[in-house]
Amino acid sequence: QVQFVESGGGLVQPGGSLRLSCSASGLTFSQATMSWYRQAPGKEREFVARISSSGSTNYAPSVKGRFTISRDNAKNMVYLQMIGLSPEDTAVYYCNANLYLLTYWGQGTQVTVSS
Repeated sequence: QVQFVESGGGLVQPGGSLRLSCSASGLTFSQATMSWYRQAPGKEREFVARISSSGSTNYAPSVKGRFTISRDNAKNMVYLQMIGLSPEDTAVYYCNANLYLLTYWGQGTQVTVSS
């Protein structure tokens, strides 16, 4: 079955950086559109960034210019490089795959931005 292993979350000070990683298995990774979503306490899950199978990227306005999504098809990995973090970025970050009209979710990794 499809599985994700997310890593890289943690506690960081405002202005700091983190790199999230998501390792995928059980799907034809190179053909999947991969995304990151996040959910802050008391809020709905929201889109953060997306990278298509061809490498095209899209970002939520709130993170554009600060976050960069990338993928390594040889390793079945997708990454989210985050810089200039602020407390408003505190959330559980989820890896997401869309393939053949099916959607898959990772278990999430906590990112906390606090001094």
